[in-house]
Amino acid sequence: MSAKDLLFEIGTEEIPARFMPKALADICQYAGEEFASAHIEHSRIKAECTPRRIVLAVEKLSAAQSDSVEVFKGPLKAQAFDDNGNPTKAAEGFARSKGVSAADLKVKEIGGAEYVVAEKIEKGQATESVLPQILDRIIRRLSFQKSMYWADPSVRFARPVRWIVALYGGSVIKVGFGNVESGNVSRGHRFMGAGSVVINDPSEYKRLMKENFVITDPEERKEMILAGIASVEKELGAKVEVDPDLLEENVHLNEYPVVFYGSFDKEFLEIPEEVLVLSMAKNQRYFPVRDKDGRLMANFVGVSNNIAKDMNVVREGNERVLRARLYDAAFFWKEDLQKSLDDLAAELRSVTYQEQLGSVYDKVQRTKKLALWLTEALSFGEWRPAVERAADIAKADLVTSMVYEFADVQGVMGREYARKAGEPEDVAMALYEQYLPRFAGDSIPSAPAGALIGIADRADTLAAIYKIGLEPTSSQDPYGLRRAARCINEIIWGFPLDIDIYLLLEKAASPFSIDKETLDRIRSFVRQRLQVQLREKGFRHEVVELVLQTISNRPLQAYRMAETLQKRSDEVWFTDLITAAVRVKNILNKAGSVPGEVDPSLLVEGAEKELYEKLLILEEEVTSAVDRCDWEKLASVLAELAPVIAGFFNDVLVMDENLSVRNNRLALLGKCSDFFLMVGDFSLLK
Repeated sequence: MSAKDLLFEIGTEEIPARFMPKALADICQYAGEEFASAHIEHSRIKAECTPRRIVLAVEKLSAAQSDSVEVFKGPLKAQAFDDNGNPTKAAEGFARSKGVSAADLKVKEIGGAEYVVAEKIEKGQATESVLPQILDRIIRRLSFQKSMYWADPSVRFARPVRWIVALYGGSVIKVGFGNVESGNVSRGHRFMGAGSVVINDPSEYKRLMKENFVITDPEERKEMILAGIASVEKELGAKVEVDPDLLEENVHLNEYPVVFYGSFDKEFLEIPEEVLVLSMAKNQRYFPVRDKDGRLMANFVGVSNNIAKDMNVVREGNERVLRARLYDAAFFWKEDLQKSLDDLAAELRSVTYQEQLGSVYDKVQRTKKLALWLTEALSFGEWRPAVERAADIAKADLVTSMVYEFADVQGVMGREYARKAGEPEDVAMALYEQYLPRFAGDSIPSAPAGALIGIADRADTLAAIYKIGLEPTSSQDPYGLRRAARCINEIIWGFPLDIDIYLLLEKAASPFSIDKETLDRIRSFVRQRLQVQLREKGFRHEVVELVLQTISNRPLQAYRMAETLQKRSDEVWFTDLITAAVRVKNILNKAGSVPGEVDPSLLVEGAEKELYEKLLILEEEVTSAVDRCDWEKLASVLAELAPVIAGFFNDVLVMDENLSVRNNRLALLGKCSDFFLMVGDFSLLK
């Protein structure tokens, strides 16, 4: 019997676009696991989808399971056979329990002892006979962010399942899910295709779907959209702004994407462009259009799931919908401009930040105080007026109608309202840049005011949330404290700012009267975030651990130290020093207690004298280098010590027969250990 292809289509009501990427990955994973567990060989597994279907295709699925051999461990060989080699009652009982003859038992060494084992060969079944159970397990393993039930409450899926196609070659595989039984009848496009499409073989599926205006391959739909956008760009002489996430969403919203474009009144271009773009993208899934100079045009590009007889009707309908959205935005814009930023900021007194932490106004005042402290601590005195003013009105836009309607434009609207009110540009930009970076890879603030307010705001959040006991767990972080700590480090590195973050957290904790234990937990949390981020930057785990022992309180210096050590890690002296540090640690651990001070008069070998003298000279230099965060100097000092300590181990026997000499050499190694620990535990780098 030859291998055949498998088609498994789960037909549904429209599934939300955001569910699809995970569903496709999951169904491929589950299929691979199930076929492996069932010992059924196959070629490629591929998953495709449209809003109304999830499709699993498996090529060259073997016609039968492979035979499997199960091995059962029995009694020890000595217990299973007598002195004449005959099976004992223990062997016969074991063989009988496994359905084999005692004569078929074999001897196998397990864990250094010989046992008898029974091998049971299970003949593989025909694939058709086991496929119903396999497909049933696959569909039931699929899970979604939110699921629905529609008849039987115990049967749930992203959306109600309306049909199932399960074909192995030309044979229908019987699978039931809820009140739906599988067959070979699929459905075409909801408006342009046939209500019933008979599939006689998996090889026909894609052709028949295309004939019924269903493109099951998401990548093919993406290419159709991009080709349509390119055509619009050529026609308008413009550039369509294609956001990857919005493109992906449109791919999963359509079975047969048709690109069109429309326009809106130019007067709406007076609204801040972020609001226009958000209105188009978030509400209508439209792409904005820019002219050759990058200015927003009064056009949009949409994707329809239908080829209308007259696409002008589609365009006009979408223009009407967008026009209503933009009228709302224009109204909010004009209404918000009627209030001053100071009046808006005052309204924050009645907006609760968190029930145990007071109002947003209270948080603004704490953030302002912390930002001004940072301004002085980092010698940004000339920025104090901008920081003070921007901090006062930092969250004013949160009570505007525009931000209430479009939460994603907080900060953007603060900047635009500030500009309209005649605030200095550095103040206006700070209102926007306090939120940067908003996500991994996003830009950081361009000027100190936004950076300092952003750091202060996040530090206040860390202290406040820890104060009320809502610190993050492994599965929950509702106040985004991991993101807050990450953003602080990204700003520190990108700007750069040499901030003592432990001192910053102490200042942030002050208004809450946080106890030392809680403050230590906040510091530990921030240290863990720093560790994760340094590893993400490409620094080796051991280098990161050493750096955090030395200077975990100053992220900028931690980064620079890691950079220096990693750069020098391939040099010979670096390897020699680590080897020596490991030997020092091992010898001292084996020796137990370390004798007291080194007695120079008991140093008899040239190599030990040189090591002692070098340590006396370099101790002060390494202390100075660490205090000044001069990591290149520190590396030079360590490079100077490396050959000396290596020479000591080459020429000197530490465990000398003379007890006094031995103890003195152990004391010298103790001095070496103390020297290393002025930086960190170098043995970690091994």
